Amino acid sequence: MVGTALLAAALTACGGGSGGAASGDGKADPKQKQPMAISVNLTGESVKAGEPVKVTIADGKFAQVKVTDGKGGELPGLISADGKTWTSERNASPATEYKVEAQSTDSQSANTQFKTSAADKVNKVSINVSKGSTVGVAMPVSLVFDNPVKNKAEVEKQLKVTTSNNTEGSWGWIKDYSGKDRVDWRPKEYWKSGTDVKVDMKLNGVDSGPGGGMFARDYNTEFKIGKDRRMEVSLDTKKMSVSEDGQVVRTIPISAGTPGGKKASWSGKMVLMSKEGTIRMDSQTVGLGDAYDKMVDYSMRLTWSGMYAHAAPWNNAAFGNTNSSSGCVGMSDANAKSFYESVQVGDPFEVVGNGSKGNADVGNGYGEWNMTFDQWKAKSALAGGGAQNG
Repeated sequence: MVGTALLAAALTACGGGSGGAASGDGKADPKQKQPMAISVNLTGESVKAGEPVKVTIADGKFAQVKVTDGKGGELPGLISADGKTWTSERNASPATEYKVEAQSTDSQSANTQFKTSAADKVNKVSINVSKGSTVGVAMPVSLVFDNPVKNKAEVEKQLKVTTSNNTEGSWGWIKDYSGKDRVDWRPKEYWKSGTDVKVDMKLNGVDSGPGGGMFARDYNTEFKIGKDRRMEVSLDTKKMSVSEDGQVVRTIPISAGTPGGKKASWSGKMVLMSKEGTIRMDSQTVGLGDAYDKMVDYSMRLTWSGMYAHAAPWNNAAFGNTNSSSGCVGMSDANAKSFYESVQVGDPFEVVGNGSKGNADVGNGYGEWNMTFDQWKAKSALAGGGAQNG
């Protein structure tokens, strides 16, 4: 017990710096400043991530608090009105070592550190528009999550779209054709050509909810809106018109899906999802038995379920006359080649007229354009405040 008492006395003397912490009679000098003391809500070497960092000062007020990770990244935060607490604006990330540095208004300082444990389960995001790309006026921002997202509002709060011309739009939650959770941001109307778009997804440390896991990184992308080019396929006239900047520049004879049954084309507003070139098309993969199995040139995807626009030279007699395909929009080799070379991913593609099997599900491609903007905004997890002006 004597040894313990001596150790405590020695520590007290060290805390006083020059030994002036006590007066001659052994009592604490009331004029001597006590060392600055802070506490942090997250402590230890294996603390659970996913909540804000909160730093509290025992006496006095904060002048500055800095919380940094091992890579030099800084957690932004705010000091409370009374100067007693600092709270980070973002959650602590998993598997991260943090250093806390604080200064008081009395010019004292204090440091501490803590480390978060790795997430039990990590959620990841797939983004449809690659950084630096140029896309058509109908392309939404589309995020598909590896795992379920139950905390949709918390996730959506961390997503921000910024545009060069204050484009109005909204996030909306849907099920992707794959069955995974997905959130898209579409403008109120088609994008204006030339718009610059930035997307910031500050998801690191955000919890997806039960079964989804935690995000362990941020994501971002930026892209540009290219030429205003739009396609309209008429099932009645068996022709596709191509418009640029509001003027029809080309009309192409086509043959669409056979009316009635599974071979009919989808109708409504779609988006050219990808240019896939020469691919193998096998009817068994889309539930059409042994109807076809062939290599197809100039293939342009319109839905996840397998509707394309492509070259179909075997159906040459039907172009402009008869809808007799297995659901795709076919055209001659020559027309398909020049069309393929001119269009861009993200161009709108609308099918009108009689004989379709209706609109594809909203998640089967980019089907949100078949909704009014009010209907789309209602799919935001922040409905009522879901629309965002960039």
